[in-house]
Amino acid sequence: MILVPIKNTDSAKQRLAAVVDQPSRTELARAMLHDVLSAIHNWKNRPEVGIVTGDPFATDLAREFGFEVIPDLENPGETGAIEMATRVCVERGVDSTLVIPGDIPLIQGWELEEILTKAPAEGSVLVPAGDGRGTNAAFRRPANLFPLRFGNDSFKPHHTSAQATGKPCIVLNLPGIAVDVDNPADLRQLLSLAGDTRAQRLARVWNLENRFLDVTAEAP
Repeated sequence: MILVPIKNTDSAKQRLAAVVDQPSRTELARAMLHDVLSAIHNWKNRPEVGIVTGDPFATDLAREFGFEVIPDLENPGETGAIEMATRVCVERGVDSTLVIPGDIPLIQGWELEEILTKAPAEGSVLVPAGDGRGTNAAFRRPANLFPLRFGNDSFKPHHTSAQATGKPCIVLNLPGIAVDVDNPADLRQLLSLAGDTRAQRLARVWNLENRFLDVTAEAP
């Protein structure tokens, strides 16, 4: 099962505050989520999909795409949400889980297919963020093979945990999945890359170049 955890889009992307206001950050988060869910929806060989959220916008969008909503009413953060959703999967007898974030707008269906193609019969597949620090996709079979702990530097701990299971762990570098958007540098990268996603179209009309320059000038 594919699991996509989504926190409150109303207060999303606080680390972009230096270049865009909260309404714009909310709009961007929602555009990126639409890009991610569109890519999953267009993937012909996809397994079942569960959007783990208590956010009204994410809930409505998930239902538009025909995806299940796994209610995250307590909103404990990404790690807690995935722990809860993993328990749901195990209780249902789900064979595997593929966790991806909602802020990787350049994700492509062939990348998702590559993860499943390379996945071992028992074991894991990890896809790092472009900076090598975060984890932008995590496949586990069995579904609860090891716990996931998300954050800015989650990749190395995830890799260590995966190896500690004694099962194969495949690391894939996938160009679309690698691009997440958390800070101004990430947003600038998104604008520099080829593509015509909702998130890219939105950010391009903001004309942010002068704001990026201001942020660079203020950096210590």
